[in-house]
Amino acid sequence: MRTSRRTPDATGVASRSPALPAARGRRAHAGQPAEEDPADPTRSAGPAVGGGPGTGAGPGSPRRLRLRPRTVRAKIVSLLMVPVVSLLALWAFATVSTAQDVARLSRAQQADAEIRTPVDRATAELQAERRAAVRYLADPGPDQAAALQAQTGRTDAALARLRLGDRHTVADAGDGPAEVAVRLRAFLGAAEALAGTRSDVAERRATPDAAYDAYTKAVDAALAVGGALTAAPAPAADDHGRAGTAGPARVPLELARAAELLAREDTLLALPGQRTAETLRKLTGTVEARRILTEAAARDLPPDRAAAWQTVAKGSAYADLTATEDRVLAAGTGKDARGIPPGWETSYTTVSTALRATADAAHTATLDRTDPLAAAALSPAGAAVLLGLLAVAAALVISVRIGRGLVVELVSLRNTALEIAHRKLPDAMERLRTGEELDVTAEAPPGRPADDEVGQVGEALATVHRAALGAAVERAELADGISGVFVNLARRSQVLVHRQLTLLDSMERRADDPAELGDLFRLDHLTTRMRRHAESLIILSGAAPGRAWRLPVPLTNVVRAAVSEIEDYPRVEVGRLAEAAVVGAAVADLTHLLAELIENAAQFSPPHTKVRVTGEPVGAGYVLEVEDRGLGMGPQTLTEANRRIEQSEALDLFDSDRLGLFVVSRLSARHGVKVHLRTSPYGGTTAVVLLPTALLQGAIPAGRPPAGPGDRAGREVEELPEQSSPPAAVRAPAWAEDTLPPPDSAPRTPRT
Repeated sequence: MRTSRRTPDATGVASRSPALPAARGRRAHAGQPAEEDPADPTRSAGPAVGGGPGTGAGPGSPRRLRLRPRTVRAKIVSLLMVPVVSLLALWAFATVSTAQDVARLSRAQQADAEIRTPVDRATAELQAERRAAVRYLADPGPDQAAALQAQTGRTDAALARLRLGDRHTVADAGDGPAEVAVRLRAFLGAAEALAGTRSDVAERRATPDAAYDAYTKAVDAALAVGGALTAAPAPAADDHGRAGTAGPARVPLELARAAELLAREDTLLALPGQRTAETLRKLTGTVEARRILTEAAARDLPPDRAAAWQTVAKGSAYADLTATEDRVLAAGTGKDARGIPPGWETSYTTVSTALRATADAAHTATLDRTDPLAAAALSPAGAAVLLGLLAVAAALVISVRIGRGLVVELVSLRNTALEIAHRKLPDAMERLRTGEELDVTAEAPPGRPADDEVGQVGEALATVHRAALGAAVERAELADGISGVFVNLARRSQVLVHRQLTLLDSMERRADDPAELGDLFRLDHLTTRMRRHAESLIILSGAAPGRAWRLPVPLTNVVRAAVSEIEDYPRVEVGRLAEAAVVGAAVADLTHLLAELIENAAQFSPPHTKVRVTGEPVGAGYVLEVEDRGLGMGPQTLTEANRRIEQSEALDLFDSDRLGLFVVSRLSARHGVKVHLRTSPYGGTTAVVLLPTALLQGAIPAGRPPAGPGDRAGREVEELPEQSSPPAAVRAPAWAEDTLPPPDSAPRTPRT
């Protein structure tokens, strides 16, 4: 016998599974396809990190992180966002780099405005005060004293711009390097230390050399602040030289030092008296250092600034200056080596002014004075940032448009597949199961030709849908044909059984031998069971039995007729039933239903036990209980049996052992009868049958109704003598032989 598809053998799964073909391509690396459980919520998730065959992951293993997106939308978004995020990261890097350059340029401009410019002003004032102090000591007079006093005021004013209160400087307010603040405090400390020197100069207690050294020390401290500012990080230079690193920024500092050395020359030349060897040594070193710094700085100037400086260097003022230096150095410490040489003042003023102007121009070229944001926007880095932003925006827009279109197509394809799988196909199957005709073309109309891969998949899905519907329609037609064949054969058998029962009735009336009469009763009983099995086949085929009654029949007679249709009727005990009658249209089906339940109770209970049939009226109708005292059914089996009875599902041809449940389910669904199986207190099973009020009519006295034409009920007992009756073990009790009147319509022989 074939095994039911609903209860597969757990030990034979592997043997029934077809051999899978050898995996190729990507499947060769992923392993054989697994049998997924539709109820598993994680079956749509991607593989776990590090998972796969041989990992030993099971129900008890800890859940691993899943990096694969679950939905189609998430997968496409992830795929499209990788290049966009990469491009965005590159743009962010360029933007951050440009912003850092802008920030450094802004800090450099801030430092230039708040520190460098005031320091350069203070340095120039200190140089002027040193010159005035030495000239005052060399030639004390009212004019020199007034000039020195005025210059001292200007120096103090320039130094005051570098202070913030009594303890802080302008370098402490910004976020510049700490070394700048340290050197600026050292410079202000050196400037404050000039208070004693100023007092000594004013009272002429200081020597010119001492005053020179004190002021020079303060100027060196000021130049050290400029060196710290030059050493601070600066933005990278562009093609136009607007920014600059430490190399270009060194040029203004060297020119400023050259200007300081030139100022020292002027001060040393203004010392009173004949030049000493020490003064000559200082002067020689200062001249040589100034010339070297000037030549080195001139070579590193931008082309336009270098051309301007060459004009000054080739001019008469610079030539007179160098000639005067050479004469002074050649004179040495002789008698004529004293005082300021003729023509020095004019050439010194011209060259000193040109040096300072060139240093300022070089500094302006090094540090662009324009807006840092505008400068950054006009630089190649700024252009890269703007173009990168446009590229990111374009890539994002294109990705969104392409991704949205692809997501819409795939989600639409997914929804179509789910709708076919979960709604259209089940609905079509249900309609075919109920006997409704189905138009395959109307259910799955062909769409327009596909122009892309996704459309081709949708077209293939529609083709599969139409093929499935066509197969279902063919299967339904085949099932209808088979049912028709079964009904035809069952009708023929039913007619023959009916004729056989009529013949047996006639033979029973003529028989005089008790043994022969007993055999006829046995044959009569077997024929009655054959009739019930033929009717079962008709019912399972979806048709109705041929027997029908117009008038109501007492419920007691219906129960007794049902008992008479089983093999072990002597074991059945029918309790006293309250008076009730069943409508004629439901008599045959109700008799068959009760016979199936009673036979089931008798077959699955020990032979020495009884099967009790009891009943009583209730508010919703009439309840009959069929109780056996067998081993009963397990909870799962009992639940499954009740489910089959309630749902009235289609017949499973591979589950032939449970045909009685299908018959009961069909009959109960046809008349609205509720059948429920439960565990009996005696260990067996109790079948509870609730007859609705619509199947019941006014009470008819229990007993046998008047015999109609051809009725066999009661005549055997009344007509046969007592000694001619078959033994009790052979003949059925009188109430179980045939307690129903003849039907108003008998089955007809179908046409061949």
